[in-house]
Amino acid sequence: MLSPVAAEAGKSTGPAALTGKVTLSTLAQCQDKLSHLAGSDELDLSGVTALDTAGAWAIAAFLAAEKAKGRTVKITGASSAQSLLLDTVSEAMPPTRKRRRRMPHHQAGDELAQLGKAVSVFAAGMGETLGFLGLVILRLVRAVLHPSRLRVTALVHHMHQAGLNAVPIVALMGFLIGVVLAFQGASQLQQFGAEIYVVDLISISMLRELGILLTAIIVAGRSASAFTAAIGSMRMREEIDAMRVLGLDPIELLVLPRVLALVILLPVLGFVANMAGLFGGGLMAWIDLGISPGMFTTQLLVNTSVTHALIGLSKAPLFALIIAVVGCYQGMQVAGNTESLGSRTSRSVVVAIFLVIVVDALFSIFFAVWGI
Repeated sequence: MLSPVAAEAGKSTGPAALTGKVTLSTLAQCQDKLSHLAGSDELDLSGVTALDTAGAWAIAAFLAAEKAKGRTVKITGASSAQSLLLDTVSEAMPPTRKRRRRMPHHQAGDELAQLGKAVSVFAAGMGETLGFLGLVILRLVRAVLHPSRLRVTALVHHMHQAGLNAVPIVALMGFLIGVVLAFQGASQLQQFGAEIYVVDLISISMLRELGILLTAIIVAGRSASAFTAAIGSMRMREEIDAMRVLGLDPIELLVLPRVLALVILLPVLGFVANMAGLFGGGLMAWIDLGISPGMFTTQLLVNTSVTHALIGLSKAPLFALIIAVVGCYQGMQVAGNTESLGSRTSRSVVVAIFLVIVVDALFSIFFAVWGI
């Protein structure tokens, strides 16, 4: 029980005293009494019968608060054990930090700073990804020079997972895109009596641009995320570190088979999307415009060059390289928690799709400039 303090509440200076137990059980009462001792220049502890760490913390906090106000309170009447406890608790308390006043910033300046930071982080990430790409190419060259180092079993497995399993969704996507192109093109070309040219619209659009681009986007969403999740999970379980300890190369074991699998099969998936798109477009042209399959095939062979198909499929290996490298790189960057795994998986899909679209635009500009 605490006795009344010697100093009156309204007195600014003078001695004050605490008596009785200053422990955890009376901590609330101690803090209340100490709050009334502000301004005292001396604190007498001769009447304190029990003092524990909680009570010493309350007294030390009171002394620190008074010191912050520019006043020094002297402790008197404390036993050697109480003085030692007070000194120990005072030394263990964190130093008081003065809050720095933040200068007001203009909102536009803040937004510009955030934009600059985002661009810097993106540029740094792209630089690291390019370095990772160089490492993958180096391992690929070594595998070409020493074919026995290539894991054929892993390559076939990833060809099946990332390539053959994607055929149904790619074929369905191509078929529906062909139907949409035929339907929309027919509604416009009928106004000019040029319904027959819907064949050219479908064939050139699918073979040159849409077929391989949409296939790459689907594969980026499907395979890039799968690569990141698989490699990221292995990194979380420290399996990649275990590989390095055993003298095995994670790039050669985990990354290279996935890259080669996509490079080999993305052109095949692009071809499947092209054929499905032409079939869907021809079916819709037959139903909506009355263009028979024979007439559709004749118009396709006469006015559509095989060059368009070759141009479209020529982009596939580069798209596959981008998707696989981004997905594997993001997996290698996963930290040891599930939040990082989810964040990196989402980022791999976004970055892969963004780069595929950018590279496709560059291809289109290049072919337009050279008249191909």
